[in-house]
Amino acid sequence: MKNVVVLGSSGSIGRSTAEVLSRNRDRFRLYGISAHSNVEALLEQCRTHRPVYAVMVDPQAASRLETVLRDEGLPTRVLAGEASLVDLAGDEAVDYVMAAIVGAVGLAPTLAAARAGKRVLLANKESLVMTGALFMGELSRGGGELIPIDSEHNALFQALPPGYQAGARPLGVSRLWLTCSGGPFLRKTPAELQAVTPDQACAHPRWSMGRKISVDSATLMNKGLEIIEASHLFGMPLAQVRVVIHPESMVHSLVEYVDGSFVAQLGRPDMRTPIACGLAWPERMDAGVAPLDLTRLGALHFEPPDETAFPCLRLAREAFAAGGTTPAALNAANEIAVAAFLDNRLAFTAIPGVIETTLERGDWPPADDLDTVLAVDSTARAYARAVVSAQGAA
Repeated sequence: MKNVVVLGSSGSIGRSTAEVLSRNRDRFRLYGISAHSNVEALLEQCRTHRPVYAVMVDPQAASRLETVLRDEGLPTRVLAGEASLVDLAGDEAVDYVMAAIVGAVGLAPTLAAARAGKRVLLANKESLVMTGALFMGELSRGGGELIPIDSEHNALFQALPPGYQAGARPLGVSRLWLTCSGGPFLRKTPAELQAVTPDQACAHPRWSMGRKISVDSATLMNKGLEIIEASHLFGMPLAQVRVVIHPESMVHSLVEYVDGSFVAQLGRPDMRTPIACGLAWPERMDAGVAPLDLTRLGALHFEPPDETAFPCLRLAREAFAAGGTTPAALNAANEIAVAAFLDNRLAFTAIPGVIETTLERGDWPPADDLDTVLAVDSTARAYARAVVSAQGAA
């Protein structure tokens, strides 16, 4: 029986993880859950799973949850604050940590899980985009495991040689190919993107996701961040991590070997598959996902991305090549720009410009420790806000 902590259990990845765990109660116990302030979501999970701990970042929300649990006679202990996330991730009773908190608040507990030697099921991009080598170093020193949960990186993980350990450069591999649906604006020209609305950007043709990540998919920044992640995860140079547009979203990624072979992972666009893979690896278990009917799949299409219409791919590669905390600044500026777009304060096509201007303003130091990374995150956000405000004033 493995004890599992789900950081960010109220989000889509967290809910899907709880569902997979429910189907495999003979193997896993939901030991701890967390959310920022969603009392209702955690209350329902406490009723269903009776975890040992529930952490709420918002102290007032924690107090409300604690009151209801006490009134209902439920045994879960409620903790409050970001420090409690770190404590839970490093708890000696925990075996696996699903890192699914969106944003910089997920960095410290994910690093704590790596430091404590847990199996880290990585679903938050910030840990590798912002901390990169720092995170991989903590994982190596802690002696834990890392299994990526993002569908593309999990697909690469599955297609790599048997026994592969994340962080090492895989033998016999020439290139990694990340597939990309193209988002809702595939084949649109820059002129056609001028009047895009938030609702249009969030209407992803294949995946059901939150609004921020849906916009990232629409700008292709999501894929840019995934390039950075893949290079850290699999020890591959940036030039050997490629993106290919695949609108059907059935091939989740491909590994190209030096002998000319391609190994691909296929499946329905359902996050329960990579979640079940990460929990059971190297075994397999039921995820509740319907099988893929190859006879009804039809044609599969592949094409190169249009970096003229979607420059965020280029910006991500340039930030990674610049090194240090530049990727952290990229991530921070993107979050500010996307938030402004969703709030109707910035045009969709202005998002890349905010990011590029922010990166040009700063002198981004090496990512030697978490405090430095968080300081850069704060500085880049301030720069980005100023750029957004200047554009609004203009």
